[in-house]
Amino acid sequence: MDTPLLNKIDSPADLKGFSIEQLYKLADEIRGLLIETVAETGGHIAPNLGVVELTIALHSIFDCPSDKIIWDVGHQSYIHKILTGRREGINTLRQYSGISGFPKRAESHCDPFDTGHSSTSISAALGMAIARDLRGEKNNIIAVIGDGAMTGGMAFEALNHAGHIGSSLIVILNDNEMSISENVGALAGYLSRMRTDPKYYKHKEEMELLMKKIPSIGSTVVKAMERIKDSFKYLVVPGMLFEELGFTYLGPINGHDISVIRTVLERARKSHGPVLVHVITKKGKGYQPAEDNPDKFHGIGPFDVKTGNVRGKSKITYTKIFGETLCQLAAANEKVLAITAAMPTGTGLTEFRESFPGRFFDVGIAEQHAVTLAAGLAVSGYIPVVALYSTFLQRAYDQVLHDVALQGLHVVFAIDRAGLVGEDGETHQGVFDISFLRHIPGLAVMAPKDEGELRQMLRAAIEQYGGPAVIRYPRGAGVGVKLEDLGDISGVPFGKAEIVREGNHITIAALGPMVNEAMRAAELLAELGTSAEVINARFVKPLDEECILKSINRTGRLLTVEENVLQGGFGSAVLEMMEKHEIMVPVKRIGVPDKFVSHGAQDTLREQCGLTSSNIFEEAQGMVSGSLKTKSRRGKANIKRCYHVR
Repeated sequence: MDTPLLNKIDSPADLKGFSIEQLYKLADEIRGLLIETVAETGGHIAPNLGVVELTIALHSIFDCPSDKIIWDVGHQSYIHKILTGRREGINTLRQYSGISGFPKRAESHCDPFDTGHSSTSISAALGMAIARDLRGEKNNIIAVIGDGAMTGGMAFEALNHAGHIGSSLIVILNDNEMSISENVGALAGYLSRMRTDPKYYKHKEEMELLMKKIPSIGSTVVKAMERIKDSFKYLVVPGMLFEELGFTYLGPINGHDISVIRTVLERARKSHGPVLVHVITKKGKGYQPAEDNPDKFHGIGPFDVKTGNVRGKSKITYTKIFGETLCQLAAANEKVLAITAAMPTGTGLTEFRESFPGRFFDVGIAEQHAVTLAAGLAVSGYIPVVALYSTFLQRAYDQVLHDVALQGLHVVFAIDRAGLVGEDGETHQGVFDISFLRHIPGLAVMAPKDEGELRQMLRAAIEQYGGPAVIRYPRGAGVGVKLEDLGDISGVPFGKAEIVREGNHITIAALGPMVNEAMRAAELLAELGTSAEVINARFVKPLDEECILKSINRTGRLLTVEENVLQGGFGSAVLEMMEKHEIMVPVKRIGVPDKFVSHGAQDTLREQCGLTSSNIFEEAQGMVSGSLKTKSRRGKANIKRCYHVR
C-alpha cells in the first residue's frame, strides 16, 4: 500500500517535487482529512473544501514563508495549516490550547498576518508590499479574498490605493458565489456574468492580441485609436472594473484545476505591478452535504460524516427566539424592518426574509453601510432592526455614534454572539461591545437574563422606547424558560433592574446570562448561612441607580458580574455611579480580564475568566467572611477598594 502523500509533507517546500498527478492525489487526501477532522472538532468545513486545489497550487508555486500569503477572514486556511507544518496537530483544531481556526502569527512563520474579520487582506498585503519595496526586496505578496469579502468597502479602498501606487501585488479573488450565505448586490451580479460566460477569457486574449496589432502612427490618430481600443475593451473584456483600478486582470479560471491555476499563478508572479487572479471555486467541493448546503456547513459543530447531521440534540437558541419574535412584531407593525450584513441565517433572519421579503435588507459584508442605511430608514419614519454579531458591530462604531445616536434615531441593534463565543477565538469574542457603546449619549444598552426577557426587551425597544437601543445576547441555547405568548408580554420598564433574590450580607449585581450563575452562587452561599441579594441589572445604560444603591446601602458589599471586559464595562458603570453618589463600600468586579481570550469551548473559557457560579460563590464568601467587612458609609468621592478579579 502506498504511503500517504500527506506523510511526506513537513513544509510547503516538499510540494516542489510533486507531479500534477500527485498533487491531485494529495488534494483527495487533504479533503478526507478535513472532513474527518472537522466532523470531530466542528469548524469551517465548506470554505476549506472549496480551496483545496487553490491552496496546493499556491504553495507549489510560491515559497512560504519568504513569500507572504494573507488569507482574508482566514476561515479557509485549514489546508494552508496542514501544508505548513501543523498536520500533526490538526486534530486539536479550535480546541482550547490547540490550533486556531484562523491564521495566527504566533502559531507559524507561514501566517504573516492575524485575520478573522472580512475585507482586510488587500490592505495588509499592500502594506507588506510597500515595506518590501522600501527594503529593496523581491519576495511575492499574495492576498486571497473571497467574493463575499469583496462586498466590504475596505477591500475597494485597498484596491484603489494599490492601483495608484503600482507596487507588485497579487490578489486572488476566490469566487464561490457565497460569503456565509449567498452573496447579494451589484458586484455579485457582475462577477456572476463573468463567471457564467465561457467566452469571456477567450475574448480577453483575442482582444489583447488585436490591440498589439494596431500600428503606432500619428499622434492624433493614436489618440483616436486608443479611444476605440478602450471602447472595445469595455464591451468584451472581463475584469474591466479591476483593470480601471490599475490591476492586470487574469481569469476567470477553474479553481479546481491545479494545472491551470499553476500556469496563471506563474504568469502573475512574473508580472509587474498589481495583478488580480479571478478563480472560480465551489464551496463544499467534494463532500455532497456541504455542496448541497454550503451555508449550513460554512461553520458547523461536530457532525456525522455519513449523513451530515449535527451531533447532539438541537436546543432552542437565543438567535432563533430573536428571529421568531421579530417576525411576530413585524406582523403587527408594518414599519418594522430588518437589516443584516451577509448573515441572514447566522442572525436568525431567514424566516423574516421569507415572510417579509420587501422589508428585509442584506447589505453584504458592509456593517458601516448597514447602520447608516438604518439611520436613513429611521429618519424616514421606519423602525429598522439591525442584526449583527457583537464582534462585527465593532466595524460600525462611528456610524452608531455619528449617524444614529447623535440624531436620537429609533434604530434597534440586535447584537448576537455577545460575550464569549468559544472556538472562533480572539477575533470573534463579543466581549467589548458594552465598553464601546455605553459611553455614547442617549444609547440604551441592555442584556436579557434569559430568552423570555429577550422577547420582552425586543418588544419594548420596538414599541415603547422610541430611541436608539442595543440588546446584547449570547451565542447558544437559552436556559429553557417557559415563553409567554407575545401578546402577554408587557415589555421591560425602561432603565429598570429587578431584584431576583433578596438578601442582607452582600449584593451581587449581574448582567445578562451571568444572572443565572449569580443565582446558583447565591444558593451555595445560603448553605453556609450567607444571604446574598441578586440583582438582574437588565440595563447597563441607563443604569438603575436607585435599585443598586438601595441594595448596597443595606448589604454593605457589592460584587458585579458581566461577560464583557472589565475595562469600561458594567462594573465600571456601577463604580462611576457610586463615585457620583459618594458611596464607599467594598467592591469586586468579575469579568473578562485585560487580554484577548483564546479559542476553546465556551464553558472552558468562562471557567478561565471566573465567570462561573463556583467562582462567584468563592469571591462573595471571601468578601463576607474575610478582611473586607467595611460598613457602607458616605464620605469623600472615592471608592474604598476596587478589585479586578483575574
